[in-house]
Amino acid sequence: MRNPPYICALDAVMDVVGGKWKALILWALDARIHRFGELRRSLPGVSEKVLAQQLRELEADGIVSRTVFEETPPRVEYALTDEGVALLAALGALGEWGQRRMHTLGLVPTHGQE
Repeated sequence: MRNPPYICALDAVMDVVGGKWKALILWALDARIHRFGELRRSLPGVSEKVLAQQLRELEADGIVSRTVFEETPPRVEYALTDEGVALLAALGALGEWGQRRMHTLGLVPTHGQE
C-alpha cells in the first residue's frame, strides 16, 4: 500500500492501477507471460524507465510476478499472479464501459481488439 488512508474502495483500486500504463500492462500479461522486451514492444510509447517502474510497483502490490532465470544471458519473465488475474477480471466491466464509450464516439482502438 502506497497511499492510504483511502476515501473509498475505488481509491484503493486506483492506488494499484492508476497511471497510463498499468492497466495496459495487465491487459498484455493476460494474453501470456512476457519478457521485458516483449512487453515493451507490445506497449508502443512506453519508455524503458517507466515500464520498469510500473512493473516494480505491480510486483510490490502482488499483482505481477517476476521470475529470474539463472541463464546466460539472464532471462526475466513477468506474469499475472492470482491477485492480478482477479484484478483484471474486476476491471472487465470498466473495459466494457470503455468499449461502449469508444463506439459512441466513433473511435477504434489503436492496438489489439479491445
